Amino acid sequence: MKILKFTPFLLLATVLITSCSTVQVASDYDREANFGSYNTYAFFKPGIDKAEISDLDKKRILRAIEQEMNKKGFTKSENPDLLVSIFTKTNENINIYQNNMPGWGYGWGWSPWYWGSGYNTVNRTSEGTLYLDLIDSEDMELVWQGMGTAALAEKVERKQERINEIVSKILEKYPPGSNE
Repeated sequence: MKILKFTPFLLLATVLITSCSTVQVASDYDREANFGSYNTYAFFKPGIDKAEISDLDKKRILRAIEQEMNKKGFTKSENPDLLVSIFTKTNENINIYQNNMPGWGYGWGWSPWYWGSGYNTVNRTSEGTLYLDLIDSEDMELVWQGMGTAALAEKVERKQERINEIVSKILEKYPPGSNE
């Protein structure tokens, strides 16, 4: 019986925890590219240098990409088949929750102990979008692009973990058709 009383709270907590960790992912690709022929990669420095984030965050992203590319069987090379570039965007979301009930107590809107106009809560979250571009090194043409959007980690200790999660989710879509 006690479990039934706590079930709604547990469901709410589960939804809140899982909603904070979601990564929205999308990808697009050149249908004429032969993705089976790509085995090696290198980072495209001119593209990475243009990303408007700190050098520390760039290092975190590149580490995560390297880890995921290695898991997929790619080898980092001086003479690569693919060049990997990144692009980032950030947004600040501001949510205002209003409670304009004039009081609590004996009936709707009336209370002998509370006078006022309610309260407002402001919640600010930073959301980032990471684009991963895979460029055919021979033709210098974009063959695959993945995008992931997620809330950013605010604590430094959690940044690498969050970036790893975002990059992993994006690269789950590579190669095209592997998980559709």
